[in-house]
Amino acid sequence: MFCPRCGQQQATDSMRFCSRCGFPMEGAMQVLAHGGMLPPQYQTPAGEKTISPRRKGVKQGALLMLIGAILVPVLGVMAGFAPGRLDNVFGFFAALSAIICFLGGPLRMLFAAIFEEGAPTPQFIGSSSYVPQMSPPQPARVSALPPPAANPTASWRRPQTAEILQPPSVTDHTTQLLQKSESEPE
Repeated sequence: MFCPRCGQQQATDSMRFCSRCGFPMEGAMQVLAHGGMLPPQYQTPAGEKTISPRRKGVKQGALLMLIGAILVPVLGVMAGFAPGRLDNVFGFFAALSAIICFLGGPLRMLFAAIFEEGAPTPQFIGSSSYVPQMSPPQPARVSALPPPAANPTASWRRPQTAEILQPPSVTDHTTQLLQKSESEPE
């Protein structure tokens, strides 16, 4: 069997992961065993679409904040136009709804995110009807090293440092002139 991602031939068909790139081979074997179709274990039922308690709690908190964004201004406007005692009643309900909605909404979302259970992770239910085909053992690999590079580096050689000429020094030239002038008689 060959890896669908990198093309590496696997040593045996019972390998769970690719030896080169780590791709999970078990899923690929299941797809091959079912004629290229996803097995029923991987498919989600069409009628069963329930949301997790965590997501439901976050939605409830967001809905509570949205209701507060609509309800508080409406009650505030009604308190402004209400005569006498109704002004106090509408003002009280506006304040109470602001506290409940704008404090309760984020608290509900926080509670749901921390304490409530999230969506269940999809579990793979192994099929006992699939048995991998037995193939003769593959011959052992000759080397564990990768194939040689396409561009060999044999033509490159390290330069010999003895071949590099040093630039002439100013002090050496001056010293040579002084030695020449000392050796000459006057």
